[in-house]
Amino acid sequence: MKKQWCIPEVSAEFVACMESVLDLYAEPFDERLPVVNFDETSKQLIAETRQPLPARAGAVERFDYEYERNGVRNLFMFCEPKRGFRHVAVTDQRTMPDFARQMKWLVDEGFPQAERVRVVMDNLNTHKAASLYETFAPAEARRILRKLEFHYTPKHGSWLNMAEIELGVFSRQCLARRIGDEATLKREIQKLEEERNAACAKIEWRFTTEDARRKLHRLYPSTSG
Repeated sequence: MKKQWCIPEVSAEFVACMESVLDLYAEPFDERLPVVNFDETSKQLIAETRQPLPARAGAVERFDYEYERNGVRNLFMFCEPKRGFRHVAVTDQRTMPDFARQMKWLVDEGFPQAERVRVVMDNLNTHKAASLYETFAPAEARRILRKLEFHYTPKHGSWLNMAEIELGVFSRQCLARRIGDEATLKREIQKLEEERNAACAKIEWRFTTEDARRKLHRLYPSTSG
């Protein structure tokens, strides 16, 4: 069956957010004003209670049905698609201070030479400027925010965030198996991150504002009358 987007409650606000993000993606790469996609997911840490049986001719590796839960870790994904850069941070939680510290990293370590970083992300309750004021002194919060420009994907429009594509790559190549502890999780993520950054693996986004108006015209509010 062909997959279809399900986007309820479509409104002019949805269209405005979508076109804002698509126009941003259409801009040529500018190292002074990079466009960075930001997203997050979680990973359940699951340890083996018995040694898996290794793969052999005619049989895949086999795991026991019993396992040990070792908690959940949050993964913050930064992705700069046109330069071919990504960075994943592993944290215990996804609170307002966690988000604020990630934005500080983005400004001070990820893109220190940029005049301003345009950040594309969804509209979670922690993804706010207020998170920085909850975490840092006012002068520090303001310093960081002066170098950030937030662009939100619309509600039910997370597919517009290219960080989801990068998370999909990490899920297939790194995360889609049992990982029992945080140290192993960080090591596996760092290995894949370094490999993809060394290869300058980029994401080529082809869906434009013109495509949206043509292919998703049913989503646009009527202007008749």
